[in-house]
Amino acid sequence: MSTSSSRRMRAALVVSSFICGLMPLSAVSAGTEETVSVNVDQAKLIRLPQNISTLVVGNPLIADVAMQPGGMVVVTGKGYGATNVIAMDRKGTVIADRLIQVEGPDKVVTVYRGVDRESYSCTPVCQRRITLGDSEGYFKSTIDQAGNLNAQATGAATGPKGN
Repeated sequence: MSTSSSRRMRAALVVSSFICGLMPLSAVSAGTEETVSVNVDQAKLIRLPQNISTLVVGNPLIADVAMQPGGMVVVTGKGYGATNVIAMDRKGTVIADRLIQVEGPDKVVTVYRGVDRESYSCTPVCQRRITLGDSEGYFKSTIDQAGNLNAQATGAATGPKGN
């Protein structure tokens, strides 16, 4: 091996070591340590450092977050898209900044009747499902039925009034 190719090889190693050494620093300085993927209408637990005093969500229409003891955070997918959550300590120092990617649910069948859209969850049997983008009439009737069922279940659990 010639001296000039040996020098080029060493220079390439130094440059690649330098670049590899900077990659983690740039990721840390950008603050996005990992992407949290969650389905719409579902929740996921993530662990953040314990000294968090404030959580800020970029777009609360896409995701909601709730702090739990021990650095646990519940992330709930509200709408499709991406947003971020910033965790700060009591001094206002940013401890973490994570990207939240909210995706569509699994195993959903979409039925189009002209321009009207209906969604059905097919795990294990197909049943009506409320999904962003469904036609207004379908969405409203499904949500009303779910609300009525919930009210009946809650009323049944507490027992009849006046006893």
